[in-house]
Amino acid sequence: MEIKPLAQIERSIQKNYRKYIWSPFIKAIKDYKLIEEGDVIAVAISGGKDSLLMAKLFQMLHRHTEINFTPIFISMDPGFNEVNKNNLIATCKHLDLPVHFYDSDIFEVAGRISGDYPCYMCARMRRGFLYARAKELGCNKLALGHHFDDVIETTMLNVLYAGNFKTMLPKLHSSNFEGLELIRPLYYIREESIKSFTTSHGIPAMNCGCSVAAGETSSKRREIKELIATLKKTNPLVDKSIFKAAENVNVDVVLGYQMNNQKYSFLDFYDDEKIIEE
Repeated sequence: MEIKPLAQIERSIQKNYRKYIWSPFIKAIKDYKLIEEGDVIAVAISGGKDSLLMAKLFQMLHRHTEINFTPIFISMDPGFNEVNKNNLIATCKHLDLPVHFYDSDIFEVAGRISGDYPCYMCARMRRGFLYARAKELGCNKLALGHHFDDVIETTMLNVLYAGNFKTMLPKLHSSNFEGLELIRPLYYIREESIKSFTTSHGIPAMNCGCSVAAGETSSKRREIKELIATLKKTNPLVDKSIFKAAENVNVDVVLGYQMNNQKYSFLDFYDDEKIIEE
């Protein structure tokens, strides 16, 4: 499908997809205070459906909000082939997104270091690269396009493969780049809504562009995505339950937890709190 005119794309975000995209975008920003007065935000564009939509949302919000903030659109080439790279440039031009574009060799390096499972290393290297460019541009925040499904998949990945309960937070301070925060404004937006929007408007979004995304190697995240889809067949609200679980952790009835890099066991407070059977 040919990409729709820019005016139609922007109008559809606020009308046809207001309930599924624009409203949850604004809600996440308000609920988690993701954008504040004076912010200079590096909006990362990978070329995928999520980041392209996020960039457009930021641009439209900047036009209409009373909050004084500045979005700066940045993108990197981790080793795309020429077709993907040219398509990304053309798509950003059509969407009227002025992008700072940077080259890197992250695909090659991550593949060499991590072999058949390069996704984690690739993601870390990409984030470090983007943090560094954001810092150079004078930004105090970096926005990434992780959505609702990414959040619950990460939670399940940690439970089933890492043996811990950790989720993907809507914002956090960078540990290596002082003064920079990471924000995730698509936190409430479901992947199916993003897919529907980009497909119906002919936006030529790509996957991450590497061999894993092309199905040539294994991906734990893909396994979790398939597991959640299977569970939803018998419990359509299972994704909501996973998301809410991270908001409703009861430390009184867990074996242990960690806070401020300090580990605690339920035994540390067992006699003091008189934990009893309900």
